[in-house]
Amino acid sequence: MSYNRFASVYDALMQDAPYDEWEAYLQREVKGGSLLDIGCGTGELAVRFARAGFQVTGIDLSDDMLAIAREKAEANGMNIPLFQQDMRELDGIGQFDTAVIFCDSLNYLQSEEDVKQTFQSVFSHLKEDGLFLFDVHSSFKMNHVFVEQTFADAAEDISFIWNAFPGEHPHSVEHELTFFIQTENGEYERFDELHYQRTFEPKVYDQWLKEAGFYVEAITADFTNDAPAPESERIFFKARKSS
Repeated sequence: MSYNRFASVYDALMQDAPYDEWEAYLQREVKGGSLLDIGCGTGELAVRFARAGFQVTGIDLSDDMLAIAREKAEANGMNIPLFQQDMRELDGIGQFDTAVIFCDSLNYLQSEEDVKQTFQSVFSHLKEDGLFLFDVHSSFKMNHVFVEQTFADAAEDISFIWNAFPGEHPHSVEHELTFFIQTENGEYERFDELHYQRTFEPKVYDQWLKEAGFYVEAITADFTNDAPAPESERIFFKARKSS
């Protein structure tokens, strides 16, 4: 999967994303300090977190995404260190009070080993007693909200069609996206993207976190303090680096 073209339309695609709720969730759980925003994308949350008083560092696999994040930070008068890195192999960025992986970015990892390696990587970049917060799509959302569904939106300058199909693994989805972008001469240019997401049951993430050395403080759902229910769509994990 390449984010080169996708970066230019990402914010348009995510304009209805619950950014306010992610920000509120973080502020309920953490009161300031150094924060590593993993999979920061175009920096929408990183800028919000910095505005809220966190000392934010962002990492993302896509340099094109990071270029947009830098523009946002500069436009808001912020100096947010941003690095192109793989979440599975964080290196040379120091240690942090808190690390987050929001916007279901963890679901883009395609294997069990990728997730385990990421947990170990995050653990090594947290200070003692540091906090790790992340969210993932539930298996219910993968299997019943996404699979075999079509989503579409038409705006004056950007339109898209989004089809979701079952992936090769349990609780996985292939997202086929077709974009039509208006060019300067008024014509429309088409490009296509294929994105793959996979999730696991909460008890599996819980076990992998413990194997990496974390103490799991809470598993909740849908931006609430409630435990996951059968039809919960987004699962949140709060884990602490234990001594």
